[in-house]
Amino acid sequence: MKQEYAEETLIETSDVLFEEKGRAGLIILNRPKALNALTHEIVLAMRAQLERWLIDDAIHHVLIKSNSEKAFCAGGDIRQVAENGPEKIDASLPFFADEYRLNAYMESYAKPLIALIDGIVMGGGVGISVHGAYRVGSEKTMFAMPETAIGFFPDVGGSHFLPKMPQQTGMYCAMTGERLKQADCYWTGILTHAVHTEDMQALEEALYDAEDVEPVLARYAFDPGPAPLHAKADVVEECFGAESTLDVVVHLRRLLDSEHEEFAARALDTISKRSPLSMEVAFQQVRRADGLSMKECMVMEHRIVSQILLGHDFYEGVRAVIIDKDHAPKWQHSSLDDIKTVDVEAHFMPPKGGDLVF
Repeated sequence: MKQEYAEETLIETSDVLFEEKGRAGLIILNRPKALNALTHEIVLAMRAQLERWLIDDAIHHVLIKSNSEKAFCAGGDIRQVAENGPEKIDASLPFFADEYRLNAYMESYAKPLIALIDGIVMGGGVGISVHGAYRVGSEKTMFAMPETAIGFFPDVGGSHFLPKMPQQTGMYCAMTGERLKQADCYWTGILTHAVHTEDMQALEEALYDAEDVEPVLARYAFDPGPAPLHAKADVVEECFGAESTLDVVVHLRRLLDSEHEEFAARALDTISKRSPLSMEVAFQQVRRADGLSMKECMVMEHRIVSQILLGHDFYEGVRAVIIDKDHAPKWQHSSLDDIKTVDVEAHFMPPKGGDLVF
């Protein structure tokens, strides 16, 4: 017989809800019309609540879920940041600083964090899920880090988890924004467990009073089958393991008259439409992050965003993709060949306001 729990809302806003059920703290992302895009208020509320639960002996683990049928969380709410422009960078940077602090806090959280992903998870949504102990995804899971399409970079700890993905698939995702579904997410380690959509509610309820979450997760988990990305992993590794972005393009072009022509042509087409500067920054970000701690990665990402917000491509990308939706951005550089070393290195230098402090 299912035990009923009385809801106890500790903090409630229009965007995120917090409840306690049995041994579990429950975070419910509550912006369905915006696909749960993260706001600064959500970030601050989540951090405050996690701190409370950390010292609450009644809470054994924390579940993070969405009330949207489409998305777990589709990213950060960056429209306001873009509208602020480079003139108001001091108003924009605190959002990213607090978001990155939250990502690092979740990565080191002493109690099990369990993300229940039943839909789209991109950008900021990845940041509040992938760093936790358990990431449970359904057949509706669709992961992507598509930031280079708007002149940005794969932040929220992308530096930390992308290099850990097998056979350069993390670099592939960083540069192309490739969308991965359940089997790919499970094979690459983005998900720790695959669960059927129809079992998500039952799993959630079983976790409320669980003393040990692992047997409960195992009871509902299943093998999602072969990963399409695994089937082409060797060619991904060959191309995206290259020493530079220009070498990546060279490797892909060599495949245009081979059995991998379709893959290469699609990747080249995607790369040609992305911000060249963002592509180069993302490449360097993933390469330089290998072996760094989570906090070191977040310091680096804070340096990058501090420079990105001073530039041109992010604002142009948001205009073209999100505001005007003409999908015809005019990037600062015409191609990867136009990028100078100094343009890239500026993104990895400490910002004027100093490095991120935790």
